[in-house]
Amino acid sequence: MQHALALAAQHLGATAENPCVGCVIVKGGTIIGEGVTGLGGRPHAEVIALNAAGAQARGADMYVTLEPCAHTGKTPPCAEALIATGVARVFIACVDPDTRVSGRGISLLRAAGMDVELGLCEAQAKKQHRGFFRRLTHGLPHVTMKIATSADGFMGAQRAPFITGEVARTHGQSLRAHAGAIITGVQTVIDDDPKLTCRIPGLEGRNPVRIILDRSLRTPLDRYVVKTAGEIPTYIFTSDEAMQTSAALDLRERGVNLVVLEQNIRITNHELLTTILREAAKLNLTHVLIEAGPTLSQAFLQANLVDALYWYQSPQALGDAGTHPLIHPPHLRGREGRGDLLKGDDSSTSPPPNLPPQGGEGLSAASESSLLAEDTLRVYQMASCLPD
Repeated sequence: MQHALALAAQHLGATAENPCVGCVIVKGGTIIGEGVTGLGGRPHAEVIALNAAGAQARGADMYVTLEPCAHTGKTPPCAEALIATGVARVFIACVDPDTRVSGRGISLLRAAGMDVELGLCEAQAKKQHRGFFRRLTHGLPHVTMKIATSADGFMGAQRAPFITGEVARTHGQSLRAHAGAIITGVQTVIDDDPKLTCRIPGLEGRNPVRIILDRSLRTPLDRYVVKTAGEIPTYIFTSDEAMQTSAALDLRERGVNLVVLEQNIRITNHELLTTILREAAKLNLTHVLIEAGPTLSQAFLQANLVDALYWYQSPQALGDAGTHPLIHPPHLRGREGRGDLLKGDDSSTSPPPNLPPQGGEGLSAASESSLLAEDTLRVYQMASCLPD
């Protein structure tokens, strides 16, 4: 099951409205087939694993991180595929809360005479499926935030395009590969003209949906996100007033999708920030990445609407050359932190300047290794107010 969970992690956040499932088929102590839900949500992991195992699947054991589906959607039920191939025993990590499944897959397998064991590595699987479960049961996605600052808390620098080094920036792009969407503000689009794509070799196609918060439709037509809206789904969340302007027509003609929120965008409003997340979930997004300037980032943090924070920090202080200060460094309520993901270094260091000491159990911040030059990465699992 641990191997199945590791397989699922490869496509986490990139399977559209479907859960990202890992599946392993074992016979005689040897893995004879394995699979992970395909990018975009199909094919399903069980089908991939069964096809890999072929006739050897008969009498074998299957380990799967989520209950096999029991309904006919765009593909036939996976539960029926298991029955047809003669798998003898199925280990299922957790039940699928989708009302079309929710125990029916297990019932079908048992009715066919299969030995079904439920709950192996259940806690790990539920954590991995957290975004999918939350969208189904609460209409909200899992929320990750990425910020990069100088040692003295600035998110931008005069005459310098980047705060952190190349390796840290590449690692930050890996977060995009596991996000269904990126949320940013219009000012970031105006100031930086970001691509908001994943450009890591081998993962170039893992581009998340782009969501821009723009109350007045100030997004310039010459920005990259507009020019490539026909290739990468791009949404602007805006106001009803802005929809009556010529800018709305211009953006739509270029392939940008416009979504009207019930009220004007005021990023300090907790209710509106929650509405933004609900609109993202309506687009079948289970994992979103907030990658924005200090105002929007702080608003989400202060509203307690972030599940995980990735904080990249340069050792350099910018002083008068710094721009876009993180004026009120967030009070991280997280109970768990970890350091450089590239190295796995768990050595303890002091918190960054102005960051309140953490009293939560197990919290640590780790020094960065030479793999990230001199930059530091801290990952905080936040105690958000988002439901599970």
